[in-house]
Amino acid sequence: MLSNKSTQFAKLAVNRLLKQNQSVRFFGAAKSFHLESPENNETTFFDFTDENYERANRVLQKYPDNYRQAAMIPLLDLAQRQNGGWLPLAAMDKVAQICHVAPVRVYEVASFYTMFNRTPVGKYFMQVCGTTPCMICGSEEIMQTIQGHLGIKNGGTTKDGLFTLLEVECLGACANAPMVQINDDYYECLSKETMIELLELMKQDKLPPVGKWGSLPMNGQVSCEGPLGKSSLFTIPTTLTVDPDRFKDGEVNPADVKKHMAY
Repeated sequence: MLSNKSTQFAKLAVNRLLKQNQSVRFFGAAKSFHLESPENNETTFFDFTDENYERANRVLQKYPDNYRQAAMIPLLDLAQRQNGGWLPLAAMDKVAQICHVAPVRVYEVASFYTMFNRTPVGKYFMQVCGTTPCMICGSEEIMQTIQGHLGIKNGGTTKDGLFTLLEVECLGACANAPMVQINDDYYECLSKETMIELLELMKQDKLPPVGKWGSLPMNGQVSCEGPLGKSSLFTIPTTLTVDPDRFKDGEVNPADVKKHMAY
């Protein structure tokens, strides 16, 4: 447990950073303390629309009344979508009110998960994966292409509010590296040329739809096969023959099951 002197020192250090308008990071979270701005302060108003209140009620019905806090993440996501992709302080307070929890509990969640943005983002929020598979396949060139084409840096937003760029960790599309997540959708198998093509289409609000799978390889690939086509599993794998009556008497010997499954 910290001594009183240690606690006072920590408070002074935090206050000093806040006065200097610097972000404070804990455990990799984004800005861990609210910094007021013209578009996000204690007087900023937020409330759900009637349509989103109906959605919020459907979310709450999934949980017992004494576990309303379990709805916090889906409600924060709903608020973020309504507010153009980011969460002002008022939106987090509204979620706290609905979930019957102290506002700080909502702040903790919103500052921990990178899916939540607590500062404004552009209409097209581009998250470029920079983890090893994407990096060795050219993600650095993709980042440089976006920065050069739009004139912004990592973490920046264009002056017209159309684009926000952020390099992130693995987004789980390693087989189709390099890739970028634009809002909710994945655009994969990128090259410098196809990235520029996407940027120009976004400027015209003509971003190609990704279809029901939520991803679109930009090299024309429509299956898991590589550029050389199928390279393995040329024949249909055979399966073990299983006796359908093996448990008809309701008796199961664990040793026999392990033997049957080749354990």
